[in-house]
Amino acid sequence: MKIEIVNTGSELMLGRVLNTHQQFLCRRLADLGHVVTRQVAIADTGSEIQTAVREALSRADLVITTGGLGPTSDDITRELIAELLGKKLIENKEVLAHIENFFAKRGRPRPAKTSVENFVPEGAEIFPNATGTAPGLAMKAGDRRWEIGDGAETSPSAISHLPSAPPKWLVMLPGPPRELRPMFDNQIVPLLKREFADEIFICRTILTTGIGESRVQEYVEADLQPLVKRGLEIGYCARPGAVDVRLTASGAMAEKLVSEGEAVVQKILGENIFGFDDAEIENVVVKLLAQKKKTLALAESCTGGLIANRITDVPGASEIFLGGVVSYANSAKEKFLDVRAETLQTHGAVSEAVAREMALGAREKFGSDFAIAVTGIAGPSGGSAEKPVGTVFIALASASGVEVKKFLNVWERATFKQVTATQALEWLRRTLSA
Repeated sequence: MKIEIVNTGSELMLGRVLNTHQQFLCRRLADLGHVVTRQVAIADTGSEIQTAVREALSRADLVITTGGLGPTSDDITRELIAELLGKKLIENKEVLAHIENFFAKRGRPRPAKTSVENFVPEGAEIFPNATGTAPGLAMKAGDRRWEIGDGAETSPSAISHLPSAPPKWLVMLPGPPRELRPMFDNQIVPLLKREFADEIFICRTILTTGIGESRVQEYVEADLQPLVKRGLEIGYCARPGAVDVRLTASGAMAEKLVSEGEAVVQKILGENIFGFDDAEIENVVVKLLAQKKKTLALAESCTGGLIANRITDVPGASEIFLGGVVSYANSAKEKFLDVRAETLQTHGAVSEAVAREMALGAREKFGSDFAIAVTGIAGPSGGSAEKPVGTVFIALASASGVEVKKFLNVWERATFKQVTATQALEWLRRTLSA
């Protein structure tokens, strides 16, 4: 089955809003065995919307649009698609009742402009919006009127010459993610299972760190080729401090192919693998610390609390994370972590010696089993010939003592912080896994 997504919204084209629909819908559909073949984002203009939907219907079995179903002047998707398919807009009393009830529950008057949401294309399936007012809609594009285009040639006689074909489905979803996501999961998924045959699609993502993207491919590509010839597909995705290896396959042998491919990658990359699919390295670290009943403290300078933020994003982090210090200024390193003034003066804030004392100070202050300290030069200025921009010292303190590692992370500031945080967490993961 071919699926295309048309995301509408001028705000997307201006870069004012992040398009999260593409990731959510593609992932949900892939989990159902249906891989999206194409998606586009377009502005809220009549010509763009009709052209994009017409082109998508000419290729795909299922077209999903997002946005443009609300009550404001730029919400025109419903009207334009009805026109494209030659459908009249008919007032629906159930939709009206839902909208009135939505505002009544909140003790607010219903805005007059919401009346446009009561009108739905003739023959459309209606999906009530549990978290908003605009309903979702689904229609069969059965008469293939969209193949002809605009103008007078939309009568039955004008389309009678077209050969018969399986019906195509057009689904329209509201734009706000808080409305789109539950509607898709609770109402669109049953539609897909009813109207489209199940397809077998298996995807496994192997998460690695410590090796660059091209080197990862270099290591695993040759050994995976026999499986590629049998239908396995391989993809690589570089992220700050990590590389994902994606293995996918379709059909009756999909699960076997992906399983065999995973075994090959695990054998080659071994300890560089920190997880699978949706796991983040902080989740893995928190889980390992909890399993071993160990605690963690942090002393962060150049990462500005990012490691603590990532750790506390994980449910259950309170069991293992005691606290941290963001000691950005030298005075904070001295006051809160007991870093000696003479150490700072002799070696500088970005040094092995200071990282060591920061980690020791954090472990002692919080009474933790482990403590991580990071200090570095994020740039774009502040570097020297001896310590160029990107220089980072990471220290790990435990009952066994303190170790310090030096890295050179030459990235812009945001990526520098993410990479440094990942390196620190990965070091702790390997220590805990040893």
